Amino acid sequence: MGSRARLTERLDGALDRLYLTNGPLVREFEEKLAEVAGVGHCVAVCNATVGLQVAARAAGIRGGDEIIVPAFTWVATAAALDWIGIVPVFCDADERTGNLDPSEVEALIGPRTRGIMGVHVFGYPCAMDELTDIADRHGLPLLFDAAHAIGCTYKGRPVGGFGAAEVYSFHATKFVNSFEGGAIVTRDAEFAERCRELRNFGITASGEIRSGGTNAKMNEAAAAMGLTSLEVMDELMDINTLNHRRYEKGLEGLTGVRVRGQAEGERANHQYLVIEIDASAAGIHRDEVHAALGAQNVLSRRYFHPSCHQVEPYRSDPARHAPRPLPRAEALAERVLALPTGSAVGPSEIDKVCDIVRRCVSARTPAR
Repeated sequence: MGSRARLTERLDGALDRLYLTNGPLVREFEEKLAEVAGVGHCVAVCNATVGLQVAARAAGIRGGDEIIVPAFTWVATAAALDWIGIVPVFCDADERTGNLDPSEVEALIGPRTRGIMGVHVFGYPCAMDELTDIADRHGLPLLFDAAHAIGCTYKGRPVGGFGAAEVYSFHATKFVNSFEGGAIVTRDAEFAERCRELRNFGITASGEIRSGGTNAKMNEAAAAMGLTSLEVMDELMDINTLNHRRYEKGLEGLTGVRVRGQAEGERANHQYLVIEIDASAAGIHRDEVHAALGAQNVLSRRYFHPSCHQVEPYRSDPARHAPRPLPRAEALAERVLALPTGSAVGPSEIDKVCDIVRRCVSARTPAR
């Protein structure tokens, strides 16, 4: 969370100024986020869900239009678009990364397709070059849900500077948090200006109401927390990296279990520590390990189970999702399990978690 004293100082300043929303702390937070993303423009918003909606609108995507999204992601990606009438078309995953499979994306492009939205699942960057090429050839805006990926890189460049825009999340559970919040980062000055108008009821910098819009502004308290959290981002990244290595060592050689890695040679925030359990090799299903951990008061998460296309309203509404199997996304949803990490977890806790997983699997692994 960073320094409580620094947070209190910032909050006191906001109260002294009597400037409580969309003020100088928000401007400072936007400037620092633009630096992190390696872009010229940042538009802070009240949360990433609204950020995705604003970015889609700024890209010219409207109600009734289709946008290609991954099936293997948190449901908020699709729900944000669906809520404003944009139809999410679910795409199967690259099983290695969990991200959009570019070949599947191209096959899904149809007459109503008006955009592509990738998600950097668990902070692993999408296949930017391939997706950019597809989007450019078909004249489609390319957007990214970068909720997991602040501080990560792709070919040495910060995630945040790709496509028309990327959207960060600063929910309380995220690597950088602002209690609740988000930001749209982009290299395009005109795109950023459209987002600024859309987040404030369509009001331009001169005060003219030029279009429809919404109230997506970030308040000063959220920006104060965001700035405070940003100050310890590198420190937390180092902690998470050490935790990741400890888990790799603790689960090394365990049949049917692997710790999912990050892109080789890239900077990663390791916000999520994710293992993959192959039931046929391990002799035990992921859900059984999840239950065994819970019985020992270890909180794990089955991200993302079920896949988006398997939950309501998409599962039973063909107008929202034309039913079809997405086998790789479905397989991942049955195998992955997120384990505790972050600054509240130390080596002894990690060793205990690894011991529980080892005992579960070792007791059930088929003899060879």
